[in-house]
Amino acid sequence: MANSAQAKKRARQAEVSRQHNAGLRSKLRTHIKNTIKAIDSGNKEDAQAAFTAAVPVIDNMAGKGIIHANKAARHKSRLNGHIKAMA
Repeated sequence: MANSAQAKKRARQAEVSRQHNAGLRSKLRTHIKNTIKAIDSGNKEDAQAAFTAAVPVIDNMAGKGIIHANKAARHKSRLNGHIKAMA
């Protein structure tokens, strides 16, 4: 447990940051999941729309440091590849 006032404050700040990042990560996962559901449904237009909505969220999370830039690129590439292979 933190003893100094500085360490106690940093612990409070870390908890707030952790909860904020968890919410952002959940938003990212939701968008990816929605895209995957649209791909599995077989409707290419819906899948493309979900992918178009997910790309800015993925890029934003990479910019904030929630996920690594390479992981963001990998997600976008794989989702786009699945959509292109649909028809």
